[in-house]
Amino acid sequence: MKKTLFTLLALALFSPSFAAGDSGPERSLSFRQLLSRVAVSNSSLALPEPEAIVIKDDLALLADDRSWVTVGATDKYQRTRLLELGLDIVEVEKNSVRGFARESAVREITAKGFRLDDKVSIYNFAKDFPIADAAYHNLEETMAVLRGLAAAHPAETSLFSIGKSVEGRDIWALRINPAEKGAAPSARPGAFFMANHHAREHLTNEVALLFAVWLLENKNIPEVKKYLDTLDIHIIPVSNPDGKEFDIATGKYKWWRKNRSVNADGTYGVDLNRNYDARWCKAGASTSPSADTYCGPSAFSEPETRAIRDFVLARPNIKTLLSYHTYSELILYPWAGLDAPLENKTDLKVFETMAKAFAGFTGYVPQQSSDLYVATGDTTDWAYMARGIFAFTFELTPKRWGGGGFYPGAGVIQKTVADNIKAAMYMLSVTDDPYRLVR
Repeated sequence: MKKTLFTLLALALFSPSFAAGDSGPERSLSFRQLLSRVAVSNSSLALPEPEAIVIKDDLALLADDRSWVTVGATDKYQRTRLLELGLDIVEVEKNSVRGFARESAVREITAKGFRLDDKVSIYNFAKDFPIADAAYHNLEETMAVLRGLAAAHPAETSLFSIGKSVEGRDIWALRINPAEKGAAPSARPGAFFMANHHAREHLTNEVALLFAVWLLENKNIPEVKKYLDTLDIHIIPVSNPDGKEFDIATGKYKWWRKNRSVNADGTYGVDLNRNYDARWCKAGASTSPSADTYCGPSAFSEPETRAIRDFVLARPNIKTLLSYHTYSELILYPWAGLDAPLENKTDLKVFETMAKAFAGFTGYVPQQSSDLYVATGDTTDWAYMARGIFAFTFELTPKRWGGGGFYPGAGVIQKTVADNIKAAMYMLSVTDDPYRLVR
C-alpha cells in the first residue's frame, strides 16, 4: 500500500496536467497554482527569529501580559501540573518545558516550587504578518477556495455550515461524496479531517484545504476514484474562525490559541481542545479564564465544540478522524486525558499500527498523547469515547521553535502538504475497515 501511494502521489503532484495556467480568481486556482505561490526554499521565506521591538500601534499586544517562559519539569506529571497552573506548554525537553503564561500563572508556578529558568515578554515576540505569508489563506480566501471546489465539482461535493462561532461566523464543511449531499445520512464509511482548532496554527488550514483541492483535481485517478466512490469524506479546514481572524487582524501575529468567548472575568477565550466532554477539566487544563489552556465553564460550553460534537454524533458512519495541529512533528493517539494505555488491546493495536504508518509518510514521531502530559477535554479522546472513532492528532512542522514555531513561513507549506497528502490517503485506505490492520 505504501509503495502504491508514493507512486500515485509522485505522478499526481508533478504531472504536466497539473501545471499552473493563467492566473485568475482564488476560487479557480488549481492545486499546482496554489502551491506555486510558495514553491520557494524554506530559508528564503522562513520568518526570522523574534526580535526585541517596541510596539506602539497594537493595543492588544501592549495589554497582553503573557510571557514566553522556560520552566524546569522532569516528567509528564510535572508537565501536567504546569498545564493546570496556566502554562501553555509549546515545547517539551528532557528537563524543562517552554511556553506562554500570564503573570498570574507565573506567580502560581513559582509559588508551587517550580524553577523558572527564563522569562521574556510576548512584546519581544511580536511579528508582523510578512508579505511572504500571504500564501497562507485567511478565512475569506479559504471560503473562496471551498466555494470554487463545490462549483467545479458539483457531482462529487457539497458545502454546508455545521454551526456558528461565538462571533457568528459559519464553520464550513466540504463533503466529498457523489451519492449523498449536505447533511443527508450515509451508509458509506466516513473519514473526517479537521484543522485550525487553535487560532495561531495557520499551517493546519493549508494542509486540510489543499488536500481537498488535490483530492478533487485527481478524482479520476483510479487510486483516488475508488475512495470517492466508496467513502463519505468531510473536511473542515477552519474549526475556530474567530480566533483565526483575530490572530492576524492587525497585521501582527497575536500568538492567539483560544476562541473569542468573553469570560466572566472579562478575559477572552476558551481552549477548544480542552472543552470536549472527555474527562473534562480533570487534568492538564486550567480553570483560570485568562489561561491559554482554560477548559471553559463546562464541557461543550462553546458553540464551536458543540458544532463539532453535533456533527460527529449525527454521523455514526465516521470511522476515522484526523485533527491537524502545530507544532512538534508528532502523531498522537488516545489517551490524552488518562495516564494509561487504552483498555481495549485490539483498538490499541489498530491505533499503534496506523500511527506507525502515518509516521512513515511524514517522518513525525508516533506516541500516545499522554506520554507528553495528561490533557483532558481533548477532541480525539472524546471522538473515541463517544463513537469508537480511530481519531488522531497530527502536530505538524516544525519540530522546534528554531524552525519558526507557530509561524514557520510560507516555505514549509509545499513539503508539509505533500507529506500529509500521503498520510491522508493512507487514512482513506483503511477507513472502510480499520480492524483489518490487525486481523
